Amino acid sequence: MSIPPPSRTLVFVHAHPDDEALLTAGTMARAVAEGQRVVLVVATNGAAGLSKSDVGAGLAEVRSAELEAAAQAIGVHRLACLDYADSGLNGEVVDGFAHVDRFTVAKQIAAILDEEQADVLVGYDPSGGYGHPDHLQVHRSVRAASVLAKKAPTVFEATLPREPIAKAVRLAGRMRLTPKGFDPTSFDAAWTPSSEITHRIDARKYWPIKRTALRAHASQAQADAQIRTLAVLTRLPSTIGTHLLGTEYYCLVSAPRSASTRSASSASL
Repeated sequence: MSIPPPSRTLVFVHAHPDDEALLTAGTMARAVAEGQRVVLVVATNGAAGLSKSDVGAGLAEVRSAELEAAAQAIGVHRLACLDYADSGLNGEVVDGFAHVDRFTVAKQIAAILDEEQADVLVGYDPSGGYGHPDHLQVHRSVRAASVLAKKAPTVFEATLPREPIAKAVRLAGRMRLTPKGFDPTSFDAAWTPSSEITHRIDARKYWPIKRTALRAHASQAQADAQIRTLAVLTRLPSTIGTHLLGTEYYCLVSAPRSASTRSASSASL
């Protein structure tokens, strides 16, 4: 009789409601299914997100409810919202999350790590994915929190492989599918080079859960007459969705205990 591995606690930190569904929902759902404790921390209220104009000033409340629905679909054991203001795509919200001292945020995250005796902490890569100021703040704050925590966690950063995304964005630019004034070369330094990705999590089995989590964020599927990426992803046939979104990507940053740095489609965090 095989002895099951001991349960661990994994803490995922995200910038906005829907980021968790896009980047790590499959990993979280797999971890839950494998008996791990999963804690989701979301830094902002998402009030600066693009949505239909009739949502108006109530967007933060709408996105909060959407986040709770997504978290329930994934099965996370604890959802912690830091409730900072969304900084906006260019950091234009002066009192937004991106402008808060990183150690103020880090102390909040570290307090959660201490409460949970967390084994694994997940943040964002150094580029903040596509460079959103709130994503960059998550990167900085999570790294600081890992140092402040009483028990040093193994730190991973969620990311995507740079090359195929940059290629797809350039192609979209040539086909005039990108917004007016958008520079396709801006993604040439986004995310992480494929060669630097250490862990590829096979979450294909959990694509139905990930799709449900994505669909929970309905306010981000359309901005007036503009169909957004989230809407396209949730309408993918299961076979295509599983192929395109069934693998999630991470870089190992630090491992106070033993952890593999090999790249494998079936690796666990």
